[in-house]
Amino acid sequence: MGGSRSPATWNGSIRSRTRSKRSRRLTGVRGITNLITVKSPITPADLKKKIEQALVRSAEVDAQRIAVGIDGTKVILTGTVRSWAEKKEAERVAWSAPGVLSVENKISIVP
Repeated sequence: MGGSRSPATWNGSIRSRTRSKRSRRLTGVRGITNLITVKSPITPADLKKKIEQALVRSAEVDAQRIAVGIDGTKVILTGTVRSWAEKKEAERVAWSAPGVLSVENKISIVP
């Protein structure tokens, strides 16, 4: 990078989407070409298990009513919950797992 308002190019791989977002907060950089890839540090089966365990630990979610599906780095949540807050908490839990790049929240709210 040269000059005070130069474009930057990022290359390489990281283990979470959050680290990629942090790179956008640099002052004096006019633009970023982001060639960084996110590599999941765990297998899809392990990812599913970690999310299911995190849902069980969450006091705000009835984990037995939620199914977790994995498609590569995408998490698909299905099932039913009793409130919007519970649906959003399940989604938050899924996003917090390492290597997740997208979450499709198909959970239905049934009061």
